[in-house]
Amino acid sequence: MAKKAAQKKEVNNDGKELFEALKLLEAEKGIPVDFMIDKIKKAIATACKNSYGNEDVVIDMDPESGKFDVFLRKEIVEEVENPNREIALEIVKQYDPRAEIGGFVRHRLDTKQFGRVAAQTARNIIRQGIRDSERDQMMQEFKGRHQELVSALVERVDPKTGALSLKIGKAEAILPKGEQVGTENVKEGDHVQVYVVDVKETEKGPKAIISRTHPDLIRRLFEKEVPEIFDGTVEIKAVAREAGSRTKIAVMSHNPDVDAVGACIGTRGTRVSDIVNELGGEKMDIVDYSEDPAKFIAAALAPATVLSVETAEDGSHVCKVTVPDSQLSLAIGNKGQNARLAAKLTGWKIDIKPESGFFGEEEEA
Repeated sequence: MAKKAAQKKEVNNDGKELFEALKLLEAEKGIPVDFMIDKIKKAIATACKNSYGNEDVVIDMDPESGKFDVFLRKEIVEEVENPNREIALEIVKQYDPRAEIGGFVRHRLDTKQFGRVAAQTARNIIRQGIRDSERDQMMQEFKGRHQELVSALVERVDPKTGALSLKIGKAEAILPKGEQVGTENVKEGDHVQVYVVDVKETEKGPKAIISRTHPDLIRRLFEKEVPEIFDGTVEIKAVAREAGSRTKIAVMSHNPDVDAVGACIGTRGTRVSDIVNELGGEKMDIVDYSEDPAKFIAAALAPATVLSVETAEDGSHVCKVTVPDSQLSLAIGNKGQNARLAAKLTGWKIDIKPESGFFGEEEEA
C-alpha cells in the first residue's frame, strides 16, 4: 500500500516537472509560460477529441502549485450509449445521492492513456506555438527598429550570392548583395550598421528590409555621431548618395552660434571620419543648405567653385551654372558624378558651363 501511495504521489507531481520545463523555455526563448499553457490546453483538448470523441474537457493547470488535472465532462443518463460522453445515473448515485439525469460530472483522466497520436498532436501544437511566438517576437523586434539604425552581427556570408545572414538582437535578417556597399569586405563575425527600411509579414514569417545603401542610413549615422543633429540644433535637409562612392548632405543650423557644417565634420574631422570609416571610405561632401536656390546649388557643387547660378523663372527647376574653366572637370566630376549628386541633392536640373563658354572634349565626355 505504501508503495502504491508513493507511486500515486509521484504521478501527481509530474505537473511540476512540466511547469519547470516551461519556465526554462520562457527564460531561454522568451516565450511566456501563460502562452505555452494555453497551447498545451488546446493540444490536450484536441487529443481528447481524437481519443475519446469528446471535446468537452476541463483542464486545471496551476504553475505555482504544479497542479495538472484533466477531466472529461460526462452527462448523467439513465442508459449509457456513449461511455465517453455519458455516465449511468446509478453509478453517480453511489457517491452523489443528489445527482439527477441531465446533469454533468467530471471524470479524471490519466494523460498517459492518450496514446502516441495524442502525444504527438500535443507536441506538434506546442512546436507550432513556439514558432508562432517566435514570429511574433521577431515582428515586434523589427517593428521597434523600423527606420532605425541597428548594429548587426554577420553570422554567414553566402559564397554564391554574397548575401549576409545577420543577427539583429534575437531576430535574423538577410542583407542582399545589392544592399551592401560594394567596396566593403565583410567577414563572418563582423559587426555592421544597417538601416531597417521596412518590415513586412510574409508567409514565411516577418521579414525586415534592411540596407547599407539607403540614403537614410547616412541620416542615422550622423544623428549617432553628431549631438547637434540628434538634439535638433542642426538639421539634415537633404541627402544624395551613390553608395560606396560618394555622398552629399545639406545641413542647416537652427542656432546662429552653431556652424552646421563644422558640427558635422567635428574637431579635426573626427566625426565625419568615423562615418567614412563605417562606410568603407565613402567620400562625404557636407554643404550648407539655403532657401535661396542659387546659393544652395552653388554649395551643392562643392568642391568646385561656382561663379554664378541662373535659375529659370518658369518654375521648371532648371538652372545654368558658370564655373571657372579650370573648375569645369571638378564641377562635373568623374563620369558626371558631382553634378549628378548635386542635382539629386537640390532637386534642380543643372547645366554647367565654363566661364569662357568653351567646352573641351574632356569636359563634354
